[in-house]
Amino acid sequence: MARIVVIGAGMGAMAAAARLAVAGHRVTVYERAETYGGGVGRFERDGFVFDTGPGLLHLPAVYRDLFVKTGKEPLESLVGLEQVDPASRHLFADGTTVTLPNASRAGVGAALDTALGAGTGERWADFMGRARDAWDRSRRPLLEEPLRPDWQVLGRDPYPAVRQRRLLRVRQAATLAGVGTLELRDARLAALLEWYALGYGLDPRRAPAGAALLAYLEQTFGSWYVRGGLRELARAVYERCLARKVEFVFGAEVSRVAEKDGRAAGVELAGGTVAEADHVVDGTGPDGLPGRPPYREGEVAPRPDPRTGRFTVLLALRGARPPGTPHRTVVHSAGGAGSAEAAEPEAGAVFGGGTAAHPTVTVLRPDDPATRPDEAHEAVTLTATVAAPGPAGGPDWTDPALRERYAELLVGAAGAAVDGLGERLLWREVRTPAETGPVPAPALAGAGGRFLRPANTTRLPGLYAVGGWAHPGGGLAHAGMSGALVAGLIVEGADFRGSR
Repeated sequence: MARIVVIGAGMGAMAAAARLAVAGHRVTVYERAETYGGGVGRFERDGFVFDTGPGLLHLPAVYRDLFVKTGKEPLESLVGLEQVDPASRHLFADGTTVTLPNASRAGVGAALDTALGAGTGERWADFMGRARDAWDRSRRPLLEEPLRPDWQVLGRDPYPAVRQRRLLRVRQAATLAGVGTLELRDARLAALLEWYALGYGLDPRRAPAGAALLAYLEQTFGSWYVRGGLRELARAVYERCLARKVEFVFGAEVSRVAEKDGRAAGVELAGGTVAEADHVVDGTGPDGLPGRPPYREGEVAPRPDPRTGRFTVLLALRGARPPGTPHRTVVHSAGGAGSAEAAEPEAGAVFGGGTAAHPTVTVLRPDDPATRPDEAHEAVTLTATVAAPGPAGGPDWTDPALRERYAELLVGAAGAAVDGLGERLLWREVRTPAETGPVPAPALAGAGGRFLRPANTTRLPGLYAVGGWAHPGGGLAHAGMSGALVAGLIVEGADFRGSR
């Protein structure tokens, strides 16, 4: 039985801790905050309950596997998991609206044809077929295996872009934005595609065409809601850890990783106490611990891309949620389809470290009694992807005037999705990257490896990196995968070839 210290109680870190404890190891988690879950937070006031992190779950199979492997219990026996149908409603700037069913490729095509015009559904279906190819080609090496020593092979884009001959030139999409322009050939379809990337903190103008698999994942495996909010999933993972005798120490900040004989030997806490360990699992943020880059020489380094996060407005509304209201509505940027501007200004602002004048706003309206004081009220969450402060600068989200101005932008856009929003508003709360931090994007194949994440092994033997800032990147499902990979590397060592 090995002694294992885990730094941080985020979702990936807890997933690793539970799996390691089941394997017979003694696991202690040190978390500097006073609670678990990392970015999967919750805000409660006056009987209203809101998620302050992700609001929907994709690829629930990752967490089903976690609970089966750590206790032989189905996920659905521990949380109320339900598919969201319709998956989303989209309001485009030219006034058109489309409502997309959940996990139905034929249904999505029919909805697009009806709402956006004949032929749009077929073009989208053809695109999804190519996105499926990208998924099939990259799924295992990108998500289910440790980062390969020859990770450069993942620099090739797995998306089979259509070769188009124009006069004497052959063109094909190299980026996600290029797929929208060259293959979808409809500004609204392009806006729909780019929304999937933007929601993950990816710049569609620079993300490789292989990012198309993000849209494929959601439309194929569906969108899922956890009753009571995604915080309930974090609670279930935490309680699974406790049931497997994982020890948690909250309010404990780790200052450095202790070394002995050229390998990790534990951690030193801020007060000077040293906790000895045979292995250390680091789930800290994008910069890691001081003086310890989470990668080995010759392997992929941390991405220098601009950091993004979520600007979130939590709305407490009087009045019941109307029957038939979609769980999720997306109000696309006014600089998108049907306007005189190109869609680029939003991405240009976000990834240029500024603020978008017309942000794309996602409106979440769960039909969940646990989120509201009674049936005469409704809890609504608005989110937009924004620049997060980093080494290169970024907006000062602690500025009250900026927070208020941007909150007004989101509320104004959400008025297109929520009737009578202004008259119904009781109060609102704002959360920005100043409180919730930057959000890591998922790893992607293509672009020469620029969108990969650092390996789970590090240059220091016995030290492992877990969570969204390590392989295979950000997102709830990806964090769970990183936990499985780290546990496999520790339990099986060099023989580990990936999750099964």
